[in-house]
Amino acid sequence: AAMGHSRWALVTALTMVLMLGACATPERPQTRGGAPAKNWHGRLGLRIESSPVQSLSATLDLSGDAQAGDLLLSGPLGTALLALSWRPGRATMQRNGQSREYNSVSALMQDALGADLPLAALFAWLAGEEAAVEGWQVDLSQLSKGRLSARRVGPAPAVDLRLMLEP
Repeated sequence: AAMGHSRWALVTALTMVLMLGACATPERPQTRGGAPAKNWHGRLGLRIESSPVQSLSATLDLSGDAQAGDLLLSGPLGTALLALSWRPGRATMQRNGQSREYNSVSALMQDALGADLPLAALFAWLAGEEAAVEGWQVDLSQLSKGRLSARRVGPAPAVDLRLMLEP
């Protein structure tokens, strides 16, 4: 019950952030040589089959790679819901005007989204690679049209992740 309560609090907090219009802009990572890192922009849909079921729909701005990157989730009016940033040995979440540090991207994702998303695999999937992750099924058949879907079937709770990327 306590875990469900904390996840419900997260969904409530994200809604409040949207209504309050809190803003955060993460710095953009640079690849080796100073060139801009790969960027993806589009929509993210996330559904966690917990009790109660949680869902999040947001604009997605993702840049970098599994080692160093930034993820900004924004609401329908462009207001920042959540800003995540990771570098070797450090991960940060900015939400509701507050910043929180983590020792790993896994802990950051679990706290921020209520599920540990396989970040290294996500970047491989975005590159069109069939990276296998235990418990996850990915569908890359529509990637050429900017659509990626992945489902975690184990461990519970089940998670559905859908990305609709802009060209």
